[in-house]
Amino acid sequence: MGLIKRRAGAMLKLIILDRDGVINEDSDSYVKSCDEWRAIDGSIEAIVKLQQCGYKVAIATNQSGIARKYLTLAELNLIHNKMIAAIKNAGGEFNVQNIFICPHGPGDNCACRKPKPGLLIQAANYFNVDPSEILFVGDAERDILAAKAFGVKAALVTTGKGQKTLKQGGMDNIPVYKNLYALVNALAEGLWN
Repeated sequence: MGLIKRRAGAMLKLIILDRDGVINEDSDSYVKSCDEWRAIDGSIEAIVKLQQCGYKVAIATNQSGIARKYLTLAELNLIHNKMIAAIKNAGGEFNVQNIFICPHGPGDNCACRKPKPGLLIQAANYFNVDPSEILFVGDAERDILAAKAFGVKAALVTTGKGQKTLKQGGMDNIPVYKNLYALVNALAEGLWN
């Protein structure tokens, strides 16, 4: 399938995904090891399907567990290697350069920690795409706020913190999907609203 047209003829080219709660199960005590990283049912297949539909795929993830000393950058890389291996085993292509992380804590006042748009800007620059060609998929309010701050389209999934985010309100005009797989099916079928 080809790229889906949306809003004034803009073509989506890059789909940026939050990690925890969108691709893998989230944890209030942080995902700190490969053993704790578990893919949400259908999420790996969804990433592969996005690629098969011609989209570029990136991940933008706050990982303040590094600043909090819950895990090291080396341990985070092992987790990401496990995720990349799962994507490749399912028939997709992915590499560590497609993952944009913020290792800072909430008090560090960096430009990359969502809800600031720094990670999305990095991904857009890396893939050389305009904000009008990007969809960011998240499960938390900070994801939606980062998308709005950069001027990219946003969608919410109800996995992870998604149900809580919906109950908080403020998601008017944001497309909501049960999970990443449901969103990707809607994109592939041209039904994404």
